[in-house]
Amino acid sequence: MSNPENDYPATVPSCLTLDQARTMVAGFVEAFHQQDVEALAQGWTEDVVIRFADLPEIKGKAAAKAWVAARFARQKDYRLVKSFQAITGDVLGDSWTGTWIDAATGKKMQGKGMEFLTLRDGKIAVWEAVFNVWEQGQDGVTPVV
Repeated sequence: MSNPENDYPATVPSCLTLDQARTMVAGFVEAFHQQDVEALAQGWTEDVVIRFADLPEIKGKAAAKAWVAARFARQKDYRLVKSFQAITGDVLGDSWTGTWIDAATGKKMQGKGMEFLTLRDGKIAVWEAVFNVWEQGQDGVTPVV
């Protein structure tokens, strides 16, 4: 039989202090509110990889910038709240909620999710996110029950 204490990875020293991690998350939020692609890109490695829910993987800073710009064009009046959750080793975790107007449909949307940011030299090398999105005022439609 396995020992549950051995089934989980040990906490390893973090590459950022808690204050640095919280500052990074706050900077991410500010750049989203300003819809500032360049400010976001300054925090990425040149070979950044984005794995965003079920979308195709995005590789490289140029492709990431184009993707974020397209996202900003579609998500009007985007308001984001991120909550720092944890940092261990080179991985920072946060949860988020957001609201926006979908430019393609005019509908008010909202979403919530979790992100894991793998860091290298203080920059985001891998941005992974899972989330749910639905129209404001409507029930969620995640078909799990």
